[in-house]
Amino acid sequence: MRRIYLWGALVLSLGLGSAGTVSAHAMSTVRQSSAALVAPSDLRPLADTQVHFVTAPSSYSEAAHPHGINTIASDQGSAVTFTTKYLLPQPGYRNEAWGDPQSMTVVGHYLYVIYCPMTWHNRGRMVRLDMAKLASLKATPLDIQRVYHSSAANDKHEQAIAAAIKIGPAFVTGHGQSLSYDWKTHQLYMWQDRESAPAVPINQEGVIQQLSQTTLKPVHKVTFRLKAGSFAVPGGHVLAFDKAGRAYFWTRPNGNEVYIYQGKISRNHVRFRLTHQILEHGPGTHVQSMAYNPHNGRLYLVADESIASLPVKKLAGSGSLTSRDVLWTHFASRREFEGLSFASDGTAYLMSNHRPEVFTARVFQ
Repeated sequence: MRRIYLWGALVLSLGLGSAGTVSAHAMSTVRQSSAALVAPSDLRPLADTQVHFVTAPSSYSEAAHPHGINTIASDQGSAVTFTTKYLLPQPGYRNEAWGDPQSMTVVGHYLYVIYCPMTWHNRGRMVRLDMAKLASLKATPLDIQRVYHSSAANDKHEQAIAAAIKIGPAFVTGHGQSLSYDWKTHQLYMWQDRESAPAVPINQEGVIQQLSQTTLKPVHKVTFRLKAGSFAVPGGHVLAFDKAGRAYFWTRPNGNEVYIYQGKISRNHVRFRLTHQILEHGPGTHVQSMAYNPHNGRLYLVADESIASLPVKKLAGSGSLTSRDVLWTHFASRREFEGLSFASDGTAYLMSNHRPEVFTARVFQ
């Protein structure tokens, strides 16, 4: 994640009609005139004291084994060990800078990754890995990492691996940290949170865009204002959906506190509310990712080396979370955590940056 502070920097773009096209037709856009935020009331703190705020390191570590298998293991809180599944391609397609992927999500046997090279200035692309085909090819992490090396051009095995990776066209992504799958509608969505520079937002408007899982580009977007009276939120930087199709994002408005927003996203309308319980202890400096596990019904808040989770059902109404409901895990890795996603069976996928790779873990809090 390019360094960003929420509240002042969770900012989204307006009027980007050139963000993508479908065939010869322009991407459809809905401009929502009504407010997209329900005014907060009766907010109260939750003393989630078992969560420890983790300050991001001044510099991140690269993989201990840049061309082999790595592990990221917990050292505090709920125990889990992540192990390398894929070393992501480096360099990327046609020598693009793919060392800094921003988000990912798993849908069935596909893994979708958003790449936003720094020099592309709010543009990027979505890449789809066919995990079933890669498994049938017995592709090793190293095979996938070197798939776009010049030395792989005449290697039949590497070319078969390349055919299992679909490269989408460039489009306006914004920061790119929020790719997410709606478990109810089976659609992909992400915020379009543009910046003039890292942590320097362009405007206060919200833009949600729907992405095609086949063309790998935007097909529809909704623009709106997250405002209720004097209370306004620039928008989301991360995104997750539960099985009922409710959407979520989290922010760190001040100090260590965490605000969680719950809402609905449809083709023509967006609406969010600030949930009533404020977490007194957030997981860490950077709001890196958010994920929902359909196997255990929990939401996960991801910062670098630090992940908190809570049961989504207890956010309903005025909120019924207790301190014991919030679980936390710390990892002693110094790696940058860019994305977390869960398969339908609860398998966890974690994406790390700097020598980018995707890890898996079978059991996670």
